[in-house]
Amino acid sequence: MVERRKRASAMPRAFFGAAALALLAAGGCSQVSRETTGSIARPAVPQKPVSAMSGAELRATTEAYGRAYDGAPKDKAIGLNYASALQMTGRNEQSLAVMRQVAITHPTDRQVLAAYGKALAAAGELEKALETVQRAQTPDRPDWRLFSAEGAILDQLGRADEARALYRKALDLQPNEPSVLSNLGMSYLLANDLKSAESYMKAASEQPGADSRVRQNLALVVGLQGRFREAETIAAAELPPAEAQANVAYLRGMLAQQNTWGMLKDKPQPQG
Repeated sequence: MVERRKRASAMPRAFFGAAALALLAAGGCSQVSRETTGSIARPAVPQKPVSAMSGAELRATTEAYGRAYDGAPKDKAIGLNYASALQMTGRNEQSLAVMRQVAITHPTDRQVLAAYGKALAAAGELEKALETVQRAQTPDRPDWRLFSAEGAILDQLGRADEARALYRKALDLQPNEPSVLSNLGMSYLLANDLKSAESYMKAASEQPGADSRVRQNLALVVGLQGRFREAETIAAAELPPAEAQANVAYLRGMLAQQNTWGMLKDKPQPQG
């Protein structure tokens, strides 16, 4: 098991968000440039999703948000984006510490509580993550992001049927939301139902609001079916050619091993 986890941790960065069920809709902060406020200056970072950044870009982005966080530790947008960037570099304990501070400042903000749940899940505290997200949800005003976040945590706990029911509730509230469709596809991928996974991933990638990570997940599920050239084409639309080729080369090697699905379910953490 130790050796399997070691191999899994080497997975190229474009794919472990997918393999780890990265809670795409948990806090609405999968892109570092998405949050804005009127009075606090944004850090000077590349205006692209963290999931599409190179390792060097991601480290620079994380440092920039760290400096902004030092100057404005109570700013919700900066805190959310800093925590998200930290997770992408594998610094999950630090991300959780940041989100604890943001949650103290914004104790009733449902977006913050959802992102806090995401940070807890990334740090391996799944039961507490589930409790946090469920506490943030209210029956009279249900939030689709919270349903999606709860579903992703349940998938990590092996409760796929419950997770999928929640994704469908999220889609009832937010029809065709690409991040939810992608999470639903990941649920089927982890169950080794690749055809269903591809169907949902493709539907997600065709939506106007689909971001880079959604299309990377589609590349993953296509590659896992052995259609490597098609997977590389999809990945190359989001990533530098060399990185797309490296991802596909990794998939080829992974599929040659007998424990592919175990590697996916080990939920490897991002390496910068």
